[in-house]
Amino acid sequence: MAAARQIRLVAGFLTVGVWTLLSRVFGFVRDILIAAFLGSGPVAEAFLIAFALPNMFRRFFAEGAFNTAFVPLFSKKLEAKEDAEQFAQDAFAGLASLLIVFTLIALAAMPWLVLAMASGFLGDERFDLAVGYGRIAFAYILFVSLSALLSGVLNATGRFAAAAAAPILLNVVLIGALVLAHLSQPEGGDAALYGLFLAWGVPVAGVAQMALVWIAAARAGVRLVPRLPRLTPDMKRLAIIALPAMLAGGVVQINLLVGRQVASFFDGAIVWLGIADRLYQLPLGVVGIAIGIVLLPDLSRRLRAEDSAGGREALSRAGEISMALTIPAAVALMVMPLPVVSVLFERGAFGPDDTAATALALAVYGAGLPAFVLQKVLQPVYFAREDTRTPFRYAVVAMVVNAVVAIGLALVIGFLGAAIGTTVAAWVMVWLLSRGRREMGPVAQFDARYRRRIWRIVIASILMGVILWGLALLLGPLLGTDGWRYLALAAMVGIGIGSYFVIGQLLNAFHVSEFRAALRRT
Repeated sequence: MAAARQIRLVAGFLTVGVWTLLSRVFGFVRDILIAAFLGSGPVAEAFLIAFALPNMFRRFFAEGAFNTAFVPLFSKKLEAKEDAEQFAQDAFAGLASLLIVFTLIALAAMPWLVLAMASGFLGDERFDLAVGYGRIAFAYILFVSLSALLSGVLNATGRFAAAAAAPILLNVVLIGALVLAHLSQPEGGDAALYGLFLAWGVPVAGVAQMALVWIAAARAGVRLVPRLPRLTPDMKRLAIIALPAMLAGGVVQINLLVGRQVASFFDGAIVWLGIADRLYQLPLGVVGIAIGIVLLPDLSRRLRAEDSAGGREALSRAGEISMALTIPAAVALMVMPLPVVSVLFERGAFGPDDTAATALALAVYGAGLPAFVLQKVLQPVYFAREDTRTPFRYAVVAMVVNAVVAIGLALVIGFLGAAIGTTVAAWVMVWLLSRGRREMGPVAQFDARYRRRIWRIVIASILMGVILWGLALLLGPLLGTDGWRYLALAAMVGIGIGSYFVIGQLLNAFHVSEFRAALRRT
């Protein structure tokens, strides 16, 4: 029974992870095209800030605060066979009403929002471009936030594929927008036109994402329709739980704001940090986000059923598989950032200097990758208990650490201080979350198998890193040669993955058969 439960849990992780991987691949194509057409110039920086605005508030309202409160309550109603669909309908109406009002306010306040994101833009062309693009793109928050709520409904019912696949549509639409912009003008045409096409592509993609998950939810038996909101007792409870999570989400976004503010004072830095962020988001999305999406409803159901043993098993296996996949990825990003950035992005308007700066940021983010993922594993322990206040307090501490480190180091080493601040703050957050769960009993602790395997995973990852370092020296000439560089990077990635799994199997850090069983289940 426990083995079947473990396979189901891991299969859910892999379902989300595979679709997220596909989304990240399309995201790479999108960012490669943006870098090739626009480089690290003003249009690229302006669009990235404009695109970051709805995404920032999306995490604040929907995927962060609202779903953190909504998913445990909805999951428990499902477990207790209460009227979960009615609760979801009320939440849908309330969120839609709130977001329509907020969007109208944001459109009027767009210049101030851009200043809050990137005050270094003031006085140059990037500011006006960012305001214009932001007013077009901001409507995305309405559609993607409602998509996030519908995705929470699907995840709570054990249906992960449609929700995980929806972000692919964003990248497909933006790739199409870039291609259309390129075809609509001669080579070396107006860079601002690329930005305009991209900005309009954002809300179009939001509509497509919402349509996909709405249809999937309707097929799952939960058909949500627009209507006037109602202030029911359940909605009051949802608001009470969501408010601390919203504040915590605001703290997280302040961390991001600090990084962007620092970067905005260095020409090109927003693009460099953005690409480095995209690269480390690949393993973070495939592993960390998948863990969080699957683990939160699973833990919520087990707590409702008072299944402490099952909850501890779910938490431990989530931590185990996430670290087995994340730690080697972190080592790889720290060992070979320059080949990765050079091969994937150095073309067109994106030159060697851009590559070097981005690689430095990527190595720093790589050092924080296990911490970013561990947060996704540990936070559901609190959220499943409807405790959003404690993570908020921890997030405030991490925010202060991030601001002090990022701003202080920026005065000495420039834009890289923003990346270092983000990484240091992530590890501080993990330490606080780990310390806080000690008082929650056995269900919040990792089991003996996790503690036995984690150090073997670390050793296997370090040995893989040594192999990658040697390969980088051996294949260095090929990595700088057109055509051959793609094969050289692919060889490094393939050998690195293969060596890690062989070493891990020999050290008993994990068993490949466990991954095979989960894949068959998926």
